[in-house]
Amino acid sequence: MPALVLLGAQWGDEGKGKATDLLGGSVDYVVRYQGGNNAGHTVVVGDQKYALHLLPSGILSPGCTPVIGNGVVVDPSVLLSELSGLNERGVDTSKLLISGNAHIITPYNVTVDKVTERFLGKRKIGTTGRGIGPTYADKINRVGIRVQDLYDESILHQKVEAALDVKNQVLTKLYNRRAITADQVVEELLGYAEQIKPYVADTVLILNQALEDDKVVLFEGGQGTLLDIDHGTYPFVTSSNPTAGGACTGAGVGPTKISRVIGILKAYTTRVGAGPFPTELFDADGEALRRIGGERGVTTGRDRRCGWFDAVIARYATRVNGLTDFFLTKLDVLTGWEQIPVCVAYEIDGRRVEELPYSQTDFHHAKPVYETLPGWSEDITKAKSFSDLPKNAQNYVRALEEMSGAPISAIGVGPGRDETIEINSFL
Repeated sequence: MPALVLLGAQWGDEGKGKATDLLGGSVDYVVRYQGGNNAGHTVVVGDQKYALHLLPSGILSPGCTPVIGNGVVVDPSVLLSELSGLNERGVDTSKLLISGNAHIITPYNVTVDKVTERFLGKRKIGTTGRGIGPTYADKINRVGIRVQDLYDESILHQKVEAALDVKNQVLTKLYNRRAITADQVVEELLGYAEQIKPYVADTVLILNQALEDDKVVLFEGGQGTLLDIDHGTYPFVTSSNPTAGGACTGAGVGPTKISRVIGILKAYTTRVGAGPFPTELFDADGEALRRIGGERGVTTGRDRRCGWFDAVIARYATRVNGLTDFFLTKLDVLTGWEQIPVCVAYEIDGRRVEELPYSQTDFHHAKPVYETLPGWSEDITKAKSFSDLPKNAQNYVRALEEMSGAPISAIGVGPGRDETIEINSFL
């Protein structure tokens, strides 16, 4: 049962799209198992760049079936817009499957998300404002709308009315906004139903049958480990589980069917949104990483906060995900630095701490303890094997591997699909 999980090992934006796309030609299914259109992947194929927000990256690989699992929250308008954009560029999207149990992001979820963030002011979380959190909250509160509800108007109307009973009280009395009518929401959602219907399926059954037939299934997480609702830098996290366990619940497969868990690491560190970030740089180095790395959010358009590589976070990701391999991306961005600092531990109230502190207070006060490694100036974008890399680049990779606790099996040396060094095969 060759099932692989591929996920972000930092705060997201590590280059999961590139890694998924690299494997897409060798796998039969690529499955998004959590998140929504708050997760952006950039995939470069030849001279073409594709920005994907909700769709699995495997949609760009001919012969691969892309799947949106039950753990994903789906904005129908975004989904249809993204499909239309790909179709216009000649990409075949007809094989897409969407779980009937995936939850729908409704217009009122988006409204609640935006007004809540605005109301929080300086205490805001830094959400994308796309209704992701409120939709997951509805799911847990058992007032959510699922894809399958679009095909029973009576049930849909009942569920929308039940959800709006409380939300309209909050919108009108707390936020001084107009009430939203159930009829208005139902009419909009029903307008998407027939367009989405060809893709809706029992994806749990299909994926388990595929694994029984020895098909290769790749589970693709959005965001990253440190944004996990349970294991991330709470409350500055997403509303789902991007960690490896989320693949089981978000796609409906048992943990015994997972054969490999691959963590995506950037050769430095970035994050978008508020929250602690021990290695964040506010100087010329930080600006250079942002500029050279093109560090701007695919979905939000926000500049990413940039810092040096954090081995403490990498070790934590290895532990909570049970990582078997790392895919190291954007090594080429570090070309030109004479010395490259790497965070190997934290200093917290005068103590050296080598593992991620469980206390939010301690993590907020953590200061990075750096070791400095020699840099390189040679262009590495044409490297095809590990031995093609400059010696200092090789040493940098090996040092990160030792600090992080799992083998680095692939290295990204440029944004293109073919600009990857494969050390150990993932399949």
